[in-house]
Amino acid sequence: MAHKLPTRWDIRWEEELLKTWENEGRFKTKISGSKPIFVIDTPPPYLSSNRPHIGQTASYAHFDMIARFLRMRGFDVVFPFYLDRNGLPIEVQVEKKYNIVAHEIPREKFLQLCKEELDRYEKEFVTALRRWGLSFDYWPQGTDSPEYRRMTQKTFIELWHRGLIYEAERPTPWCPRCRTALAEPEIEYKEEETYLNYIKFKVQETGEDIVIATTRPELLPATVAVIFHPEDERYKKLEGKHAIVPPEGQVVPILPHRAANPKFGTGLVMISTFGDTRDLMIVNELKLPTRIIIDEAGRIKTGRYAGLTVREARAKIIEDLKAEGLLVRQERLSHNVPVCWRCKTPLEIIVTRELFVKQVEFKDKLVELAHRMEFYPPEYRQVLIDWIRSLELDWPVSRRRYYATEVPIWWCVKPNGDRVPLVPKGGEYYVPWRDEPPPEVKEACKDGRLEGDTRVLDTWFDSSISWMYASGVTKDFNVFPRVYPHSILRPQGYDIIRTWLYYALLRAYLLFGDVPFRYVRINGMGLDEKGEAMHKSKGNVIDLLLPVEKYGADPVRFWAAAAGRLGSDYRYNENMIREGKEFVTKVWNISRFVLSFPEPQSKPALTPVDKAVLARLYGVAKRAISAYNKFDVYEPAHTLYNFIWHEFADHYIELVKSRAYNRDGSYTRDEQNAAVWTLYTVLKYSLKLLAPIMPFVTDKIWREAFGRSIHDERLEDPPEEWKEGDEKLFELIKKINSAVWRYKNRRGMSLADPLDAVLYVPDAALQAAKDLKHMHKVREVKAGRGVEQIDDEGLVWLG
Repeated sequence: MAHKLPTRWDIRWEEELLKTWENEGRFKTKISGSKPIFVIDTPPPYLSSNRPHIGQTASYAHFDMIARFLRMRGFDVVFPFYLDRNGLPIEVQVEKKYNIVAHEIPREKFLQLCKEELDRYEKEFVTALRRWGLSFDYWPQGTDSPEYRRMTQKTFIELWHRGLIYEAERPTPWCPRCRTALAEPEIEYKEEETYLNYIKFKVQETGEDIVIATTRPELLPATVAVIFHPEDERYKKLEGKHAIVPPEGQVVPILPHRAANPKFGTGLVMISTFGDTRDLMIVNELKLPTRIIIDEAGRIKTGRYAGLTVREARAKIIEDLKAEGLLVRQERLSHNVPVCWRCKTPLEIIVTRELFVKQVEFKDKLVELAHRMEFYPPEYRQVLIDWIRSLELDWPVSRRRYYATEVPIWWCVKPNGDRVPLVPKGGEYYVPWRDEPPPEVKEACKDGRLEGDTRVLDTWFDSSISWMYASGVTKDFNVFPRVYPHSILRPQGYDIIRTWLYYALLRAYLLFGDVPFRYVRINGMGLDEKGEAMHKSKGNVIDLLLPVEKYGADPVRFWAAAAGRLGSDYRYNENMIREGKEFVTKVWNISRFVLSFPEPQSKPALTPVDKAVLARLYGVAKRAISAYNKFDVYEPAHTLYNFIWHEFADHYIELVKSRAYNRDGSYTRDEQNAAVWTLYTVLKYSLKLLAPIMPFVTDKIWREAFGRSIHDERLEDPPEEWKEGDEKLFELIKKINSAVWRYKNRRGMSLADPLDAVLYVPDAALQAAKDLKHMHKVREVKAGRGVEQIDDEGLVWLG
């Protein structure tokens, strides 16, 4: 029977379909037990506003396209969505909103403000993403839930007992504003204008002056050595001598070291504790003493400049050096300053007692494991490897913040003052700063007083095991044993390779001795129409719902898929969204035409033309499915757009339209059925290929025509028998059609106007002669050369 679609596509049907999908349970994880399982370790986004911008959302649309494709390929797909609610982002947001500082109000009150802010935004955030047709299973239990934090603490306890986490007092990067240690990946760099200050030191043994250039004069009181390059002839005579450091006069050794750059400044370098990781490395290597002069608030805590902020101390020391005639000169300089990744405050390196995860000793093994994961695109593997090789310090995981997973340690304070760390057995969610210690901890501290640790864990310590959470280790459908690590995909942006991807690899190695997942898909960043990153401060953020409300979700999803190649940045492009809207209309109209015919119940004998378009579709399907299998949606979007519109619609449908209608009886019944059967076959398979990218219009058509959802259909590889057709014939037909259309256009004719002429074509095209004659309304189609050559392709003539 024929199927009559409504005349026009209506975007209001998208919201109706969302309700239908919800009622059908399509947004819930289903594990059948009979299908292979695939887990998508969906990035849990930080919640810094009520909804992400459109560039971020496009990436999540990509993940949804992959999930939908995998379901149609026969997988049970675990595609969760939840939020990363821990850590600095929400704390900074609450502090700004309420004009407070976390450590200056009661801890419970601050935690409550954070939770209320998160809850306020999360519902709208999820609803906005769902409007795009994202088919994730929403898990309201985000990383701040007892469920997730219990899992995090359990892994901490395991690593602690295996000696892979330790506590030590050592220099670490520190944010004075956030009052917490930071790991290397949390450090960003900001270009800043400053001065390179040339300052006189005095050599103790000879009384001579030497000049040292520094951008950080405030660290002069923390200087513990002066170095020069061993091959710098200017300073070899100073080896073994000592320098008197202004303005406080401490005496430090002058030593040769290859870290000194003879071409920078004067070639002499002051080593302070601590200006940067270079200083830290040299102090450790040469076993130099430490002089810690900056406290946790970013103020000088010793000497004549005590109480001043770093910037105040810098200005005062320069003033004093000038007054004493010790400032030789100043040069303007642009340099990169390490800043906190969240609040952008310049960092200091101070000595604090922190918890560290061992990583440096495992660098070679981690590089080896990086080669065992499949990267799409492959060049991003090297970005990860370069980062691993650059690491110099173990990972500090303790933070002196509040809204995060608590460090699960109690301290047994002995009568003699010793503090012994006690870690519970695991399995519960522990809040040591607030809760009663568990029985096993009390039992272990009978001769002391228990104090709960007040620190929390780095938010990456939580999210670095998201692949475990996504695999259901805390759920009733725990599929982790069945999928780890061979059937897990990590999709993410290139901007968090050194954090989320690296830490996931480290945690998997430490916990299981293996990779966290087999597949890594790296996407680029969503930019505005000018190619600039979207930021509220720039005023160029595009709300993710505005174009959906105007054009519909399918056109916006089409843009998301077609805007940029995998791994590359992509720009917002409203023209492409309009193009997507036109494509939706085209797909709808094509379907209306094809479905207006009754579908043949059996396959008839096909003509060479029918076989040719199936051969074309075979190649299209192979390209699209191959790309989907590599988690690429760019290639399928462009391939299907071109085939459905510019080949199937423009050429094959126009070519066989007369045969399908057969109004004048020019064709046999078998020839007519062959055209209709082929139209149905191409349409149905094309809709299934397109469904992951444009799920609304394809599902509406399928439901109207066949009474069920396209998203329940199996997308098989194209049948091998389709290759029997001659794809070259289809290419030849396209060239002939285009030539005739150009001929008519040059003469101001409508494409439907009849031509009182003979169409001469190459011999190979005679297989399509009958269809070509009716399509172009010519007298006859013959092989050979005609009177007028209408193009220089040597293919088509009219006479």
